[in-house]
Amino acid sequence: MSNRRLNRSFLAIPSLLILLTLAVDITTKYLTQQFLPQMNHYYWYPYGGIPVFQNFLGIEFSISYATNKGAAWGAFAQYQFLLLLLRIGLIGALMIYLLFTKKTALQQCSLSLILAGAVGNVIDYFVYGHVVDMLHFVLYGYDFPVFNVADTAIFLGVCGYFLFSCKEKQLA
Repeated sequence: MSNRRLNRSFLAIPSLLILLTLAVDITTKYLTQQFLPQMNHYYWYPYGGIPVFQNFLGIEFSISYATNKGAAWGAFAQYQFLLLLLRIGLIGALMIYLLFTKKTALQQCSLSLILAGAVGNVIDYFVYGHVVDMLHFVLYGYDFPVFNVADTAIFLGVCGYFLFSCKEKQLA
């Protein structure tokens, strides 16, 4: 019976984490879209963006405006509406999972980061018609795909949840 009750602890710290992540994501995307020209690979570093650092131990980083109409790395861009429906469905499932299952605080925070990132990218589709990306790394000559704060939150949330789950299994 306790598994079916609303998990009220989700409404405290993780909800603040979601709001903070969304606020940072929405603000950075708005500022990027308003004040930077869209990235063009024909120009040399920083591709029309703002250089943060160049050749620091072989790593370059800039704030550059790029768009993405698909999933990760632009995959399935021709299926935008289907991707949108899938994302909304996954957000709903994740919210139900968070609200009605008992998780540790660290697991809740990890899942909250995933949820905030997913919501942030869905908001982009309604506001801009595409996802706004701005964090651009070149790692030892490899031009890594441009990403955003929401993508970072999803990545950190997945890594955190995986690590906490592995640690929990070791203790059991």
